[in-house]
Amino acid sequence: MSSPSGVRHRAPKDKKRPTTPNPEAFASEKAADLNIRTKRDFRPQQGSEWDYKLAITVFTVLAFITRFWGISHPNEVVFDEVHFGKFASYYLQRTYFFDVHPPFGKLLFAFAGWLVGYKGDFLFENIGDSYITNKVPYVAYRAMPATMGALTVPTVFLIMWESGYSLPACVTAAGLMLFDNAHIGQTRLILLDATLIFFMALSVFAYIRFYKLRHDPFSRKWWKWLLLTGVNLSCVISTKYVGVFTFVSIGVPVLIDLWDLMDINRRQGALSLAEFGKHFAARAVGLIVIPFFLYLFWFQVHFSILTRSGPGDDFMTPEFQETLSDNVMTLQSVGIDYYDTIAMRHKETKVYLHSHPDKYPLRYDDGRISSQGQQVTGYPHNDTNNHWQILPHKQLSSTVGQRVKIGDVVRLRHLITDSVLLTHDVASPYYPTNQEFTTIGKEEADGSRYNDTLFEIKVDNSKGNQDFKTMSSHFKLVHLNSKVAMWTHTTPLPDWAYKQAEINGNKNVQQSSNIWYVDDIPSLPVEDERNKKEVRKVKHVSFLRKYIELQRAMFFHNNALTSSHPYASYPVSWPFLLRGVSFWTHNDTREQIYFLGNPIGWWLASSLLAVFAGIIGADQLALRRGMDALDNRTRSRLYNSTGFFFLTWASHYIPFYIMGRQLFLHHYLPAHLASALVTGALIEFIFNIEPLDPESPPPAGTVKGHRRTMSKPVRERVATQSLLGSWIATAVVLVAVFWCFLFFAPLTYGKPGLTVDQVVARKWLAYDLHFAK
Repeated sequence: MSSPSGVRHRAPKDKKRPTTPNPEAFASEKAADLNIRTKRDFRPQQGSEWDYKLAITVFTVLAFITRFWGISHPNEVVFDEVHFGKFASYYLQRTYFFDVHPPFGKLLFAFAGWLVGYKGDFLFENIGDSYITNKVPYVAYRAMPATMGALTVPTVFLIMWESGYSLPACVTAAGLMLFDNAHIGQTRLILLDATLIFFMALSVFAYIRFYKLRHDPFSRKWWKWLLLTGVNLSCVISTKYVGVFTFVSIGVPVLIDLWDLMDINRRQGALSLAEFGKHFAARAVGLIVIPFFLYLFWFQVHFSILTRSGPGDDFMTPEFQETLSDNVMTLQSVGIDYYDTIAMRHKETKVYLHSHPDKYPLRYDDGRISSQGQQVTGYPHNDTNNHWQILPHKQLSSTVGQRVKIGDVVRLRHLITDSVLLTHDVASPYYPTNQEFTTIGKEEADGSRYNDTLFEIKVDNSKGNQDFKTMSSHFKLVHLNSKVAMWTHTTPLPDWAYKQAEINGNKNVQQSSNIWYVDDIPSLPVEDERNKKEVRKVKHVSFLRKYIELQRAMFFHNNALTSSHPYASYPVSWPFLLRGVSFWTHNDTREQIYFLGNPIGWWLASSLLAVFAGIIGADQLALRRGMDALDNRTRSRLYNSTGFFFLTWASHYIPFYIMGRQLFLHHYLPAHLASALVTGALIEFIFNIEPLDPESPPPAGTVKGHRRTMSKPVRERVATQSLLGSWIATAVVLVAVFWCFLFFAPLTYGKPGLTVDQVVARKWLAYDLHFAK
């Protein structure tokens, strides 16, 4: 990386210069450009490659040591292993479950269990449950993310190497990852982040290899690295949906590259629209179409494995559940006749529709007046006050054997109080915009207020003339006149309603939390024909319908993760490592695992992100004032290469500010990897000085009005200058980072146990460490 010894004032632009350089100059530039593409540019001369190869070998060995050392400790369930270990067991049992993350990372854990012959008998129910007692091959599970975490370190080295950086820059970036306590701690447990980060790093590496072949389009290697970029991107988003940030970080430079290809004045010659169309189509197929189909493939594997009914059934529609064998809902489903007595439950909160003789108070705490009608509430326990008789809205020819159909208009009579369900234009206790639900006597219900007692049984996407059944008919009870849907929520009513759930009329009928189902028919005699269960056949639903339904449920529940958590944190605190997460504590031995990054490494990387922004700002200001503080090659590498790393950091960090869900420190790990790349690049930029003689004549190949020159490739040029400054800076950084890694290692590895004084010494920024008693 070269830097001038002084500041050069820019000459005014020659307005008469030709748009395209003269043939001789263009030939010289093309020759230089071809030289940039050759293997020699991105690999040092044969003799000097060995220092890179030796360094990456050493880093790979150390990465495996730091990730695998003591991986069998602790031999019990730690933190979120309760989730992802459980999901692996469900895969091995072929039992359907629901999770907000795509299946790829969890399938890898299941694959690890399958390789060692595990049957998935242990369900990881509680943190602290013993793996030894339950005979769980937990080391095989943990080895999967540990391997990917270890391979991430040489991948970071390769990213810097392929980008043309000097050996000190490569060592710095890889060293920050090698000795980072957060990456080590996260990759030694049964968690998804190691998979996410490894394939994110591979995506960046593959894209750099693809970009270097931009002057040799549609060659075998060009296609290979384009497709590998797409495959790795697909693996990222198939692990966690935050993988879309990696698509952004690579998508932006791809769009810029396409924009440059549109330039009719490009040095390599203008492209026809047909040729540009081929470039656009190739990138669209390689980076969008193929990743999307690979993403769908993992869901197909997911559905193919999970064929048995399980804990995820409740998140899916009855139609979906009918595709699972042994599904309780479909096995217990019974048709409902008019005049049956039914008990209805809310799908999400599981409370029964309930009523009792008590009235709503005249005034609520906020001064609003109620109807003082009979209370209608949600009650969590089975009770006779949950019994409602389903009545037709018009006279039937017979009171026996008349089946209720989906889409029918019905009335509901509360048996204990002999009153009829009603909703009207009176505000509910907690929601002034929602309607109150109450009941009224039969005389009034059959008279002047008859229309207020009519409700439609509505099932989304239902076909015509379907029977209304217990368990399997998930319905919305929509008021015929006001078009509100019966709804409840989790906030209990005050003491005047015995802290039961509020029932009200929700104007947002499409809201998914309006769903109810009939739990039972208490009036159904045992000898009734409907109690004779038929053998149920597993039904088939197309993959696309199942996929769309699961996607909707995943996005809804992911966005619903807004409840507070004791270790949740805000994005503004992540770069400065202001807060960690307690993973595991063992009081008897004073051992604990506390998720925390390497403070020195994180603070250095975060500081240099600000330095990079300052350098870019200063350079732009200098350019506006007609001064060149940097030569063109340095500026190009600073903007294009280091700028790409900075964009990757920003793409993986800034979007978290607009998220409303729970967030934790581990969400910053992909961005931290990008910040390590920026740090390595700036170590070279700051400490690699190649003096430039301002009096020397311009090199051969210079074009008037242009500052592009023929010169040696970056590695060959760096090899001719002293790297002493870079090596000193790298050594200082790695020594400090290594010391900090050792200092916090007991919290990363969970051993040895620390005394109270040792714990206090590590509470640098009020980290919420535990004091073992």
